[in-house]
Amino acid sequence: MSVSAPVELTGVSLAYRLSRSRPATLKEFAIRSLRRQVEYERLWALRDLTLRMNPGEVLGVIGPNGAGKSTLMKIIARVLPPTEGRVVVRGSVAAMIELGAGFNGELTGEENIVLYGTLLGRDADAVEQRIPEIAEWAGLSDFMDVPIRSYSSGMLARLGFAVATDVKPDVLVVDEVLSVGDAEFQHKSRRRIEEMIDAGTSVVLVSHDLDLVEDVADRVMLLENGRNKGIGPPGEIVQAYRDSHT
Repeated sequence: MSVSAPVELTGVSLAYRLSRSRPATLKEFAIRSLRRQVEYERLWALRDLTLRMNPGEVLGVIGPNGAGKSTLMKIIARVLPPTEGRVVVRGSVAAMIELGAGFNGELTGEENIVLYGTLLGRDADAVEQRIPEIAEWAGLSDFMDVPIRSYSSGMLARLGFAVATDVKPDVLVVDEVLSVGDAEFQHKSRRRIEEMIDAGTSVVLVSHDLDLVEDVADRVMLLENGRNKGIGPPGEIVQAYRDSHT
C-alpha cells in the first residue's frame, strides 16, 4: 500500500504583479487603479515546478539569490497560493521562513510565544502552558518579560525555532535557521530536527550553506530562475551547483 506524500506540487508557477507605471503619490496610484489606468507586468518567481516529497524526508533547496527559494517555501507553508498548478500539503505545517517573521518587536518574549504559536494554528491556552518549556529550550528563560526588539538575531532564531518545533508538525519548512546562532544552538536544532524526522516529520531546508545541505538532506533540488534545474543525491546536485557558480 502506497503512503501519501506530505507535499505534492504539480506544474506549479507563481507570478508577482509589478506596476509598470510609477505614480508620484499614493493618491495618484489609487485614482489610476480606480480608473484602471495602472498597467501591470508579471514577474514569474516559479515556473512549472513539480515535486513529490516522501514521508520523513529532508529536502534541501539550493540556488542563487532570486531563484525562487523563498517563494517555494511560502507556497509549501500555505502563505501564498500558486498562480498556476496544484499544491497538496497533507497535515500540519510549521514554517520558519524569515528570521523574526510572526513576531512583534514591541511585545515580550512570552507574549510572542503565544502570538507565534497561534499563527501556527495552535490553541492559545495550550501554547501559554508551554511557555516555560519553550523558553528553557531556547535558553531565554531570563528574557521572557523583555520586548523582543532588544533580542539579538541569535535569540530571535532560538525563540522562533523553539516555538515552531515545540509540537511535531507533519511538515517543517526552515530557512537558514541552522546557520544562525552559536554552535550549541545549531547542535540542539539539528538534534531536534533529527528527532522529528525519526517521528515522521518531513523537512524542507533552504540554505546557502552547501556543506550543511549536503550533510543533512536526503535529496537536493537546485532552483534557478524559478525552475527546477535538477533534483537528486545531495553530493551530485551540490557539486553541479558549485561547478556552475565558480
